[in-house]
Amino acid sequence: MSARRCFRVHQRDNVATALDDLAPGQVEVLGAAAETAIAATEDIQLGHKIALQRIGEGEAILKFGVPIGIATTVIQPGSWVHLHNCRSKVDERSSHLDLKTGATLDTAYA
Repeated sequence: MSARRCFRVHQRDNVATALDDLAPGQVEVLGAAAETAIAATEDIQLGHKIALQRIGEGEAILKFGVPIGIATTVIQPGSWVHLHNCRSKVDERSSHLDLKTGATLDTAYA
């Protein structure tokens, strides 16, 4: 079985970044971890975020010890945190990006 790891940057963070492609099941938490493992509830690609705790709708997504977004729905521990359940605090267009590629959906491409 391949490694399944994520990295928590700061002790305040409620998300960690996947260091490997994650499948449902136990994931080792490295870095500023308050916990040593989390159970992923779905597939999460390398570089994407996993929720380390329940994040309520309207609550801040914390990474690097600072808010990087706002939850648009309740996010359960072990869930993928991405464009489908949060929005940027900085980029108003974040809700108009393709979930997989990050390409803008409000721009026509030739």
